[in-house]
Amino acid sequence: MSQVPTVRPQNDEIDLGELIRALWERKKLIIGVTAVVTLLAIAYALLATKYYRTQSILRPVAMNVLDELNASGLYTLTPEEALQRVGAGISSYEYRLEYFNANQELFGPDAVSDGQTPEQALNQIIEDLEILRPAANRTDGGFSYVGLAYTYPWGVKGADIVNGLIQYVIQRERTALAEDVEVIIRNRLAKLEQRMAAERAAYQADKQAKIASLSEADALKRAELQDELNSLRKQLRTRRDDRIAQLNEAIIIAKSLGIEKPSTPSTLADSAPVTGSGNVIRTEVNNQQIPLYFMGTEALEAERNALQKRRSDEFTEPRIAKIQADLRLLEQNREVELLKQRADEDVYIENYAKWSQEAAELKGLNLNLSALQLVTIDRQAIYPRTAIKPRLTLVLALGVMAGFMLGLFTALMHVMVSRTRESSKEHLV
Repeated sequence: MSQVPTVRPQNDEIDLGELIRALWERKKLIIGVTAVVTLLAIAYALLATKYYRTQSILRPVAMNVLDELNASGLYTLTPEEALQRVGAGISSYEYRLEYFNANQELFGPDAVSDGQTPEQALNQIIEDLEILRPAANRTDGGFSYVGLAYTYPWGVKGADIVNGLIQYVIQRERTALAEDVEVIIRNRLAKLEQRMAAERAAYQADKQAKIASLSEADALKRAELQDELNSLRKQLRTRRDDRIAQLNEAIIIAKSLGIEKPSTPSTLADSAPVTGSGNVIRTEVNNQQIPLYFMGTEALEAERNALQKRRSDEFTEPRIAKIQADLRLLEQNREVELLKQRADEDVYIENYAKWSQEAAELKGLNLNLSALQLVTIDRQAIYPRTAIKPRLTLVLALGVMAGFMLGLFTALMHVMVSRTRESSKEHLV
């Protein structure tokens, strides 16, 4: 008969104490693996690209710093608005691209790779820039601020980039502010010139209308006086003709009565023969107008001859002299002459002095905005002493932990393999 081998029962349970002893026996393996992994971690920490972080903080300026600009009345800018304006400029892609193109040497030799455009290179850098602002739900009443943080690798001048970008934005905002003020001044001056031009045109129209009105009034007055003068002359001519006709009639009557010298009815009665007897008393009523023929033919003919030889009757009417004097005055209107002879007509325009003063103030305004302080740099960016990644202590600690875990796992696997081999041998026996 063949002999049946004795099979020992296999115990799959692991004794913890035996496992610990087995691992302790392999402590050199664990320490070795731990040391190797730790050395690899140290090598990584020393050879990997180091990244640093720097930042700058900006705060609002004092109110009196912007007093000159606000006192001009052209532009109103509060310290908070100036801070937000600079903050918006720091966030501006345009400003960043301009600064990047002008200062590529600060970003290192590999800032722009072959085949890359400046825009593509900047898009990679922008990811490492961070704008710092207070929380929107902040209720502690602290000061407002705007900051710029930059995480950069070794070889990049991060602090110079942050400080330079902030100064570049501040200078650009000063230039933009100066341009805004200049545009406002030009617009206001143009508006004042438009007002003055409109007022000059209105003044010229009013002056021409006034001259036309005065000239028309003079022409009307002159025509009325001329009509009155012609009427008076005709009236005097008619009066003279009527007087000559009266004189002719009186002369005929005087000749028929034989009156050559001026006489009266009583005198004419004395020359008539007296009939009858007794005393005759003759009375003469002097309040009655004596007929013209009593003047006698000599006087009547003398007056008629004089009237017939008269060339003008104007001296007999005082009104004619007055009319002629008025016509001579109307030949020249002094007010019209003065209106036409005005040299500097702007002084007669309403509000001209006010607008001239405002224009002079705008032209004489000398705002020095090239050195205007928009923000206060509370903290400038500086070069840090230590990198934020990789951190040597953290990498070392992780390397030790990972090495120990790997060594422990290796030792445990070695123990398991050894036990499996021993169990196989015992089974075969």
